Amino acid sequence: MNLLKIIIYSIVAFFTSMAFGQVSKDSELYRTILELDNTYFTAYNTCDMETQTAIFDEDLEFYHDKGGLATDKKAILKSIENNICGKVTRTLVEDSVEVHAINDFGAVQIGMHTFFSKEEPDAESKPSKFIAIWKNTDDHWLMHRVISLH
Repeated sequence: MNLLKIIIYSIVAFFTSMAFGQVSKDSELYRTILELDNTYFTAYNTCDMETQTAIFDEDLEFYHDKGGLATDKKAILKSIENNICGKVTRTLVEDSVEVHAINDFGAVQIGMHTFFSKEEPDAESKPSKFIAIWKNTDDHWLMHRVISLH
């Protein structure tokens, strides 16, 4: 078998395993993660800082392709309050979400979303990818790691 065929088969196998690694959209875990996403981003869109504070893990890491790495929960919340509240609205792209279970920890959510800036009403809002790692504690879920790619 030549090298090109091996590479093509490897790529197909990789993406096939990724597709089958997702939990079913009918599963309790999928519904839970979408509910958590909705709860968090409703709070984000309405400047409900109390709910956002409760959902973020104390050990939060937020990776932003343009802004870099942020690890200070209080500073992240203050930045959201100062720069997002009343200015930006996030919308989840329908049917873009994948959920992958992480045994004995929680789940990974991968999806697409758009942001609308009230300060730039004519700006085109292009979908961008995000990855959220959710940690399941004894009594609730926390947003543990976030990767935001624009």
